[in-house]
Amino acid sequence: MNLSLNEIKTRATAFAKDWEQTEGREEADAKEFLIDFLNIFGISRKRVATFERRVKKLSEADGYIDLLWKGRLLVEMKSKGKDLSKAYTQAKEYCHGLKEHELPELIMVSDFYHVKVYDADGQETAFTLPQLLQYITVFYPLAGIQKRTFADQDPVNIKAAELMGQLHDELKAIGYEGHPLELYLVRLLFLLFADDTSIFERGIFQEYIDRKTNEDGSDLAMHLHALFGVLNTPPDKRLKTLDEHLMQFPYVNGKLFEENLPVAAFSSSMRRLLLQCCTLDWGKISPAIFGSLFQSVMDPTERRNLGAHYTSEKNILKVIQPLFLDELKAEHGNIRHDKNKLKKLHQRISQLRFLDPACGCGNFLIIAYRELRLLEMDIVKDLLQGQIVTDIGSYFLLDVDQFYGIEYEEFPAQIAQVAMWLMDHQMNLQASQTFGEYYVRLPLRKSATIVHGNALRIDWQSIIKTMPWDAEGARFDYIMGNPPFYGYAWQNDEQKNDMAMLFGSVKGSGVLDYVSGWYFKGAQYLKAYNDAQKIKVGFVSTNSITQGEQVGILWKLLVEEYGVKIHFAHRTFKWNNDARGNAAVHVVIIGFSNYDKTQKPLFLYDNISGEPEVVFVKNINPYLVEAKDVFIEKRSKPLCSVPEINRGSDALDDGNLLLSENEMQELISANPEVKKWIRKFLMGREFLNNIPRYCLWLKDVNPNEWRNIKSIYNRVENVKAFRESSKRIQTKKAAAFPYLFGEERHPKNDYLAIPKVSSENRDYIPIGFLKNNVVCGDKLFNLPNANLYHFGIITSLMHNTWMRYTCGRLKSDYSYSNTIVYNNFPWPLSPTDKQKQAVEAAAQQVLDARAQFPEASLADLYDPNTMPPVLVKAHQALDKAVDLCYRPQPFTSETKRIEYLFELYDQYTAGLFAGEGKKKKGGKKWL
Repeated sequence: MNLSLNEIKTRATAFAKDWEQTEGREEADAKEFLIDFLNIFGISRKRVATFERRVKKLSEADGYIDLLWKGRLLVEMKSKGKDLSKAYTQAKEYCHGLKEHELPELIMVSDFYHVKVYDADGQETAFTLPQLLQYITVFYPLAGIQKRTFADQDPVNIKAAELMGQLHDELKAIGYEGHPLELYLVRLLFLLFADDTSIFERGIFQEYIDRKTNEDGSDLAMHLHALFGVLNTPPDKRLKTLDEHLMQFPYVNGKLFEENLPVAAFSSSMRRLLLQCCTLDWGKISPAIFGSLFQSVMDPTERRNLGAHYTSEKNILKVIQPLFLDELKAEHGNIRHDKNKLKKLHQRISQLRFLDPACGCGNFLIIAYRELRLLEMDIVKDLLQGQIVTDIGSYFLLDVDQFYGIEYEEFPAQIAQVAMWLMDHQMNLQASQTFGEYYVRLPLRKSATIVHGNALRIDWQSIIKTMPWDAEGARFDYIMGNPPFYGYAWQNDEQKNDMAMLFGSVKGSGVLDYVSGWYFKGAQYLKAYNDAQKIKVGFVSTNSITQGEQVGILWKLLVEEYGVKIHFAHRTFKWNNDARGNAAVHVVIIGFSNYDKTQKPLFLYDNISGEPEVVFVKNINPYLVEAKDVFIEKRSKPLCSVPEINRGSDALDDGNLLLSENEMQELISANPEVKKWIRKFLMGREFLNNIPRYCLWLKDVNPNEWRNIKSIYNRVENVKAFRESSKRIQTKKAAAFPYLFGEERHPKNDYLAIPKVSSENRDYIPIGFLKNNVVCGDKLFNLPNANLYHFGIITSLMHNTWMRYTCGRLKSDYSYSNTIVYNNFPWPLSPTDKQKQAVEAAAQQVLDARAQFPEASLADLYDPNTMPPVLVKAHQALDKAVDLCYRPQPFTSETKRIEYLFELYDQYTAGLFAGEGKKKKGGKKWL
């Protein structure tokens, strides 16, 4: 029997009044006292109560527990005036004789007037019987009433998932696997949760397993099979001879128990595992969190990092708050004293539809539903204004059928649907506590629509259900989620086909991240169905879609073809979950639609692991900067009149033309004449870390000089064989001259070297001048004919800021690009000779500061933790000199720098300066 809080309080008052006269009460009266006590909470003594339970104490002597409700409550009664501390010690001794699943959550000791209650941690609550009503909340767990908290990684969630994982392994080991196993576990999840949260009468599932099945587990599967059938059958359709224990279970419906699964088989250890699961307090488990943990247990490799890929509640709120929740809460706050407007708001919220087209276990849907139900409770409280009602359920309009999901994997799709029911029930319990009347939705009549399929190939509109209020046609109001993170290099064949099907002949689309497909589908949906300008989309994404060449491909299409405007954004932050095997990914959050708005929240992170600050801006461009919508595409020549940059040379040699220091010394030792053909060779790693490396440089060397040197000739033969075996046409062609680098782009003069990859931790990419006799590999860019002015501009914060926003990434490191970063960089428009000389002087000071540390590598010098003060000051002076080439006022932040640079870039490319852009000729004045 599930009672409202008001009924529980009424019964508690009557109980205290009936038993407050304690004169003459003895231990013999304990059973009657305890039967009346259980009745306060509507708990059947026949089902849960074991009186005078015999146990073995540590001393091996027999003891007798006055009342034991397995896994819930142990009570020890004493005559008036007896020492209750000794009674508690006695009760704890009894616990040593209980099985693990029988250990109680609460221990109560009483002398019929004084009462002491102890929780599992030994925390004591003491009161007298007349004070029972004041302390009644201590016993709420017995009635299935839980105080809800939402922790990202509560140990209870982890423990529950681990136990379910063990049960999964045991069932799979006996051959029960695939779809039946997955659905079986989802059903057990529902039963365990229902047993602790008043969907069922509290504890009846555990009692049924404990009392009705054999300890060896031989008949457990049969009983569970029968229970599944009962839960799928309305009471009036059940057999009249049905076991009374089974008859207690309610009709669930919702199609969860509809499919007839094969009968499983259990052993004694599996039965103990299930009972151990029953002992956990499933009322403390968050459906949003547990779903992902539960999914992880299905894969032993994932289980090692349990929770690592869970989308935390905190991060989900970063999406749904600016997408819709903040606006709805603000509207409620403005009209809370106007009943007519409140009713209209309430009605509108109850008709909203939400879609997560990559829903996994439903985390986004679950948290969104919870937050909307909490908002609804606030609205109902304002409408009732303290009025007592007898049918609180009629005031709640929101339901799970407003929520839709698409999920590629079947198992998480099943979990998502069940988890939505579980969250619905938790919200109903909270409503019960808030309004003092028990409220539950059974049998389940509505459910979330979770479709198992490929979201990039499904028509999203096809899964929506039409409602009576859809006069203008059914629409999703909000589309949200966390689509899969796969860079183009990590996509499998099916995913590559998905992208090809979506983007078709869009030039360059082969480099797009997989998440781009969801942005494109979202834009298509907006264009097709957002005539009323109400639909919004918000996704978590890898930050790479706002960097490098992907911006010019994806966002140019979305903005120019589909009218997309970004409504809010979180700049790059670290997405982690405080879990074992923490999944730390650098992400952005972008909310968008196909209509504009004037005030747009932009969330900025000084520390990518910290909290953001929010600024409201007029426009957010695809680089997540307050600037016009610009799309920086690959450019073969620099935007301004500056030296052209080249990639370094690629040996294509299978390690035969390149030499370590030892290989170089061995070669010279055997053939001293070889020394004149060996040059220093640097890739980015060697350049930054002063690692010695060399190469055979046989360009313009007469073949008769080296043809008879076996060690060289053999290397050349190996290069030829390697290139001939390649599938790449250009590499095959290079087999015709195996003694030369396969792709040679070596400058004729000294040059400036820029590493292709550099750590995200550095404020400046370390660059430097190299002599012509040093060969740079393809992980370095070379800038011939560069002078101190060019060095100063490129090593400044202005250029490094531009690089940070426009380059791609290799993992989290910066990946410099000649065609995107350098060639599109807006150099100072018209620096004076004096300004240029100031930059050159400051640039020389940077080089001089480096020279003071001849043994230190560039990696040493530019590590933020080890950068020498003299070098820091030299760079600061250089930054000031470079800033003055752009404008008289200094830049106060990186944000101001990038906003200025985007504006300048827009002016260059729009043809606002004489001689620039596509028609520019010379443009010498830009230097």
